[in-house]
Amino acid sequence: MINTKIKKAAAIAAITALTMTSAYAATQIGTGSVTGDSSFDSPINWDETYGWTANASGSVSNILVKATVEPSLNMEISTWTIDLGLLAAGVESSWSLDLEIGTNAANGASITARSQSGGLTNTSDNNIQINDLTADGVAESYKFASAIDAAADSTVSGFTQTANLDTEVDDNTTEHVVYDSNKPQATDGVNDVKFTVKATTDAQTPAWNYEDHITFTVTGNF
Repeated sequence: MINTKIKKAAAIAAITALTMTSAYAATQIGTGSVTGDSSFDSPINWDETYGWTANASGSVSNILVKATVEPSLNMEISTWTIDLGLLAAGVESSWSLDLEIGTNAANGASITARSQSGGLTNTSDNNIQINDLTADGVAESYKFASAIDAAADSTVSGFTQTANLDTEVDDNTTEHVVYDSNKPQATDGVNDVKFTVKATTDAQTPAWNYEDHITFTVTGNF
């Protein structure tokens, strides 16, 4: 009698478990969602492969992780004056300053230099200039030049930098390319590029003080 009751109870339990498992197999019991955006909705299902341990599972995909890196571009110039001193006829005089770039622009940066006068200009008569033009009756020479000043301060693979300017300057519109790079670079000292101004006068160049002002422009290629 006892064995019969035990067998009957086991059979009822087995039927009940089978019924419960079958009832909830592959049945959605909830939803995975993102607040305010139903495109992420996905079912959370009862999973019969876990048996009667009452487990269920579901996934929400494509949750976005985002961040921003602010752009950075800096240029430092070592001094505000280039003093060529006393110019002697037929003898080239030169003086230099140094420039440094620091940037996280993906495609590097460049520096240009533009004469604001188109030559060294007589401070008493701006029609008289030291350059290679003969508008004032005398042709001289006024040049901008550049060269790499130190080892590259970028650790980015494939980084290159160039500075090979050497040109006569006789207008106030041309942006002369002083320096160019192709990848981000750190600010390390003030020595990426050396910029040099050169001038040669003629024996007929009128005596007086001469000046020019230069505009340096740095451009990041983000």
